[in-house]
Amino acid sequence: FQYCVLYSWGMGKSSHNVITAKPLELGAKLFCRWRNQDYKPCEVIERKQKTNVETGQPGDWEYYVHYEGLNRRLDEWVSLDRFDLGSVTEEGKLTRTSKRKFDHEEHEEEGELDLATLKEHEEATKVKNISRVVFGQWQMETWYFSPFPKEYQQADVLYFCEFDLSFFSRREQLQRYLLHKCPRYHPPGDEIYRDSTISIFEVDPQNQRIYCENLCLLAKLFLDHKTLYYDVEPFLFYIVCEVDSDGAHMVGYFSKEKHSSEEYNLACILTLPCYQRKGYGKLMIAFSYELSKRERKLGTPERPISDLGLVSYRSYWVYALLEILQKHRGSISIQELSDMTSFRTDDIVKTLQAFNLIRYFGGQHSIYVSPNTLETYYTKAKPNWIIDSSKLQWTPYSERIR
Repeated sequence: FQYCVLYSWGMGKSSHNVITAKPLELGAKLFCRWRNQDYKPCEVIERKQKTNVETGQPGDWEYYVHYEGLNRRLDEWVSLDRFDLGSVTEEGKLTRTSKRKFDHEEHEEEGELDLATLKEHEEATKVKNISRVVFGQWQMETWYFSPFPKEYQQADVLYFCEFDLSFFSRREQLQRYLLHKCPRYHPPGDEIYRDSTISIFEVDPQNQRIYCENLCLLAKLFLDHKTLYYDVEPFLFYIVCEVDSDGAHMVGYFSKEKHSSEEYNLACILTLPCYQRKGYGKLMIAFSYELSKRERKLGTPERPISDLGLVSYRSYWVYALLEILQKHRGSISIQELSDMTSFRTDDIVKTLQAFNLIRYFGGQHSIYVSPNTLETYYTKAKPNWIIDSSKLQWTPYSERIR
């Protein structure tokens, strides 16, 4: 441990000598014990020294680390005993042997920011400030920094009212609020869709600005490159809920510009971690296109779109196209598909190409659907995101009397 830990003698508040360790340097690269007990290469991003509650004297150091090749959502605070201190040189860099152990996984591409802005963003948000949130019956570990007001920056846990999104730093504050001050059992705004246990509310920040701002702060804990926090006025927010006897519980949301010159029908989308992998993401995508059909417009997600977002969209696009193609007899054009789905023609073409559904026959391009493709991406897909348009009670924003 001679490279990392140097001991010095100092005097504390008592007359006893106190041993304090020189902390690891910021930027130090070494191996850290991961959750499955394997060691992964990491970089020390930040550090803080705890205070001994009983004596008031400086205590052990903790380090905020980023694991090489992993998404920033997995950054965490660790104690010194989690490190393999022998993997560090005097300069705090990985030894030649250690470097060969690097994973070469690439970071998830978020796609929202240019390179210069991305670097500035990552520097400003490099340390996760809130570790967990309590939301209804769920407690969730957060993934990223979010710019909550200063008085909440040091709160390890934030407690949210799941209905109006008020938040508190102590559980008893939330309990008093729910008991005496919160009359709601569902999000504010207008319920525009209800099908069995699924309900969707439209919230306009012109009427519910605080709710929308708090929603963006909550979402930022789980979205790395989200930059909209307080400029909520140009958007409408659609809150998807599971409904039971205790109320309408938010599972996720998407936002949509009130006026888009680019045919964007979805700006930002989030399914809360406790509800992920249940099809809610595709349900929100399908709902955004149902709104486009009511507007008699084509729709597409805001660009640029992340790699993971593109995977979700193409999965939805190919299912919707195959649903039409497997029933259709005779020729059909890309424009006709666009008219039937409200998809932009370029989204249709790129999806067909991505799934190898365009072939060249007899001097022209044709759409060809093999039995294997139909089975894989349609028959076995079993969607739970089908929207019943007859249950949508909604008027396009441009047609409303204000």
